Amino acid sequence: MSELIAVLGSQFLWLALGAGLVVAAVSGPLGCFAVWRRMAYFGDTLAHSALLGVTLGFLLHLQPTLAVGATCCGLALLLVYLQRRQRLSVDTLLGILSHSMLALGIVTVSLFDINADLLALLLGDLLAVSPSDLVLMAAAGGLIAALLFYLWEPLLAFTLNEELAAVEGVPVERVRLALMLMLALLIAIAMKVVGILLITALLIIPAAAARRLADTPERMALLAALIGGLCVVLGLLASVLWDTPAGPSIVLAAAMLFLATQARPQRY
Repeated sequence: MSELIAVLGSQFLWLALGAGLVVAAVSGPLGCFAVWRRMAYFGDTLAHSALLGVTLGFLLHLQPTLAVGATCCGLALLLVYLQRRQRLSVDTLLGILSHSMLALGIVTVSLFDINADLLALLLGDLLAVSPSDLVLMAAAGGLIAALLFYLWEPLLAFTLNEELAAVEGVPVERVRLALMLMLALLIAIAMKVVGILLITALLIIPAAAARRLADTPERMALLAALIGGLCVVLGLLASVLWDTPAGPSIVLAAAMLFLATQARPQRY
């Protein structure tokens, strides 16, 4: 019991909790748009590019979160460009880019002999969050939250019906690009929490669980953020009590909450 109290009083645990809650607060509302627009595969594609971003960060001596954010944003811009120039379907383009970026990241790591903890990159290293990491994540999370608040109505119109939104004067292409860039920035800050392999789960599962409980888009976004925060708390608690990896524990908590919500009929 004394050991548990000592751990709960540790700075690293509170830093991890703060980082997890920041990510949950913005991944919940963004995850709603990912669920509504069926963008889970897009999240996977951005996550796979994160390994390349980490490698570039080591080579250029950049902060990993900044390097990953820049790489993910670059990939989002490339996808928008290819969508305009190619006649391939979106899922085909995502499949090509996803596996190409992952392969390029792995080859680059081996080619330049990057001294990186691949397991931490793949599964997250939440308990190793530093004060500077938390500040950077909070700044990025605040930017995402501000953009979501400002673009909420255009994003909803764009999600419901792109053609009708365009007729009503919504700048559809700009809104689409803004959504992709927000997701790219979220991937960059979430990598530390749950890792490259599990980022999409943290994005999708809380939103999918909230869909059963909400009757408006705004309530679904709020519930998704609250469920994500609860998953972070439960996952960290499990990690402390049973010495399990924090990132996978958070995702498992989300999965259990999702299953618990399936007993209720969908309201929205």
